[in-house]
Amino acid sequence: MMSDRVNVQVSPGKEDDLTELTNIYNHYVRETAVTFDVTPMAPDARRPWLLSHPEDGPHRLLVARAPGPSGRMLGYATSSPFRPRAAYATSVETSVYLSPDATGGGVGTFLYKQLFEALAGEDVHRAYAGVTLPNEASVRIHRRFGFRQVGVFEEVGRKFGIYHDVAWFEKRLG
Repeated sequence: MMSDRVNVQVSPGKEDDLTELTNIYNHYVRETAVTFDVTPMAPDARRPWLLSHPEDGPHRLLVARAPGPSGRMLGYATSSPFRPRAAYATSVETSVYLSPDATGGGVGTFLYKQLFEALAGEDVHRAYAGVTLPNEASVRIHRRFGFRQVGVFEEVGRKFGIYHDVAWFEKRLG
């Protein structure tokens, strides 16, 4: 899949992507509160996460790469299990992470568009997203895709010595 507007190539994530995926995620672990992980991860520690996102089904991992010989990873989007109990099987939690130098150019929007198109044929009823506040870019992209805020967990996590709220967003699917 390729977009003329943002000029990226999107494909399912695979084992060869593990180091680049981990590097992008670790940027957010080290530099921001958007994830509540506080210790950077090694690629091997992220392998079970990667393997839990097959190429089809409701739990997807899509990777965006710059076109051409470099094929540099620009970011990724996922749909993951919302909760482990069986009755939650038709709900997913979505997220998008971009390389710090790939923000603001439409890559995240294109990744989410591809993700929700892939989910359209799946037995998925709701998508949820938790957004650490403040994060106007994440709030904006979720609203653009039809998510509505359904609640806020106040001061639910502490990172960098500061308590952070998490807003929860919901999108109807199917």
